[in-house]
Amino acid sequence: MRILVINPNTTASMTGKIGKAAKIAASARTRIIAVNPEDGPPSIEGYFDEAFVVPGILAEMFKAGDMDAYVIACFDDTGLDAARCATSAPVIGIGEAAFHLATLIAGKFSVVTTLARSVPAIEHNLSKYGLSSRCAKVRASDVAVLDLEEPGSEARQKISVEIARAIAEDKAEAIVLGCAGMADLAHQLSSEYGVPVLDGVACAVKLAETICALGLRTSKVGGYATPLVKQFAGHYAPLSPGLSKLQ
Repeated sequence: MRILVINPNTTASMTGKIGKAAKIAASARTRIIAVNPEDGPPSIEGYFDEAFVVPGILAEMFKAGDMDAYVIACFDDTGLDAARCATSAPVIGIGEAAFHLATLIAGKFSVVTTLARSVPAIEHNLSKYGLSSRCAKVRASDVAVLDLEEPGSEARQKISVEIARAIAEDKAEAIVLGCAGMADLAHQLSSEYGVPVLDGVACAVKLAETICALGLRTSKVGGYATPLVKQFAGHYAPLSPGLSKLQ
């Protein structure tokens, strides 16, 4: 099977890291294609950045064509609902995937994310998914997303400190890493702290494989119905509903 993993920001080095994590998690017969849009912000840190990335996500889906599944590799699950409207293939957000898997292995989990401005969006998603009661706390590590790409930064240390606090103060039984750029840290941090540390990229890939293996598709009844055919104007004309060949 083929899974398109979309990093919604434009930082190619992060796309490479995400693609590597996805390939490690994937089954031997699964082909991972990791991409990012050419236009948009270099990182997604808050609601303002999110507003500029959804067209890029959809454009990458249309460019790639039919895939067995798609993964949106932004922890805020940016554009997830729109992407599900665009195709009947499974579309998995790394935030939602990690939250659900955490509930299967722990009574309570905490999220360790990047900057404080990302906390409200994550809390909103937890409420939307009906999982607020299972999350002890969403913690900001005061790490800018692009710091995760800098070998000499203190990003890992700051994340580690918040994990320790989550275990001690929140009584968290598992930790969800709240950024796709943290994907390479999960296994080492899990060994270090003796609790499950979940990377949303790996969780999303495995859930995508499972949904496909079960023969399930995205429902086209209700909110995820195929968009009505209409002609968009200007820059968004290529994204007009009816032009896509996605199934």
